[in-house]
Amino acid sequence: MSEGGGATAGARGRGARVSMADVARLAGVSSQTVSRVSNGSPSVDPRTRARVLAAMRELGYRPNSAARALKRGEFRTLGVIVFTLHTTGSVRTLEAIAASAAEEGYAITLIPVSAQTQDEVLGAFTRLGELAVDAVIVVMEVHLVDDAVVRLPPGLPVVVADSEADEHYTAVDTDQAGGSRAAVLHLLELGHRTVWHLAGPQRSIAAERRARAWRAALRERGLPVPAPLHGDWSAESGYRLGLELAADPACTAVFAANDQMALGLLRALHVSGRSVPGDVSVVGFDDIPEAASFLPPLTTIRQDFAEVGRRLVAGALHRLRGGAAPRGAAVVPTGLVVRESTAPPRR
Repeated sequence: MSEGGGATAGARGRGARVSMADVARLAGVSSQTVSRVSNGSPSVDPRTRARVLAAMRELGYRPNSAARALKRGEFRTLGVIVFTLHTTGSVRTLEAIAASAAEEGYAITLIPVSAQTQDEVLGAFTRLGELAVDAVIVVMEVHLVDDAVVRLPPGLPVVVADSEADEHYTAVDTDQAGGSRAAVLHLLELGHRTVWHLAGPQRSIAAERRARAWRAALRERGLPVPAPLHGDWSAESGYRLGLELAADPACTAVFAANDQMALGLLRALHVSGRSVPGDVSVVGFDDIPEAASFLPPLTTIRQDFAEVGRRLVAGALHRLRGGAAPRGAAVVPTGLVVRESTAPPRR
């Protein structure tokens, strides 16, 4: 073994690339055995595997993953297009996709898109078509995938985090409408006569769904629908718009479209001298880890981001393996988490 290693080390020292045959000679096994170890085959004896891995480390050998991918016909990589890295939903969904992909033995290639112009979106899709990916996951924030000028690369399975995506795509989403409805009903059942809405950006898919469900829940009961105030998902926008809500003595209940804006709203109500939940009840959306530590702890709608990520990856692999796109979106349930920021209104 040392004799073979010396010859290989000498060849490597002269600039030759370490080959699978070099590893096989040093480990005293066949090239086929080295190949099986490189591919993670469970059929290799543990002692032999350890010897081969030791030889790989000694020689600095790295398996040629591109060559293996071509041989297998797949790259074991999922492309992920994400339209923002500034919102809790997108970041936590991306984290869940990466974790689920790793569990399945896949890596991810991330392409962030600011989505300010069609050229940027088209450029991202073009780059994706040139990369070594097996399938595509699109984490949506605005309506772009179904625009006439935007088309994903042909021949790639596509999964979209958008429950109203084109029927040609596999779609996964959280129950935006159900969660928003639960938030509104919770406040109404406490006795509030209507619910104000601190909404997200007007072009946002999630903000649109939540505002639509809020409005519908009020209209079903014949209750007045206050004009929504649109923030940008940030605590700063929640604070700025919260000052407007705090100035309206009729406002006793607010549904904020995410927890960060709810945080800014809580501060605005505090500096305006309006207590929560004594004067105003507040419900958020997301159930970020910090929500239970707000002052007061925030009642909110919990999203299961881990399950969304798992289903997106599962959908991509299902399409990759020849499965048909299911009819309709896979909708992950949301749930109301009641804490101390909501209470019946003062009489």
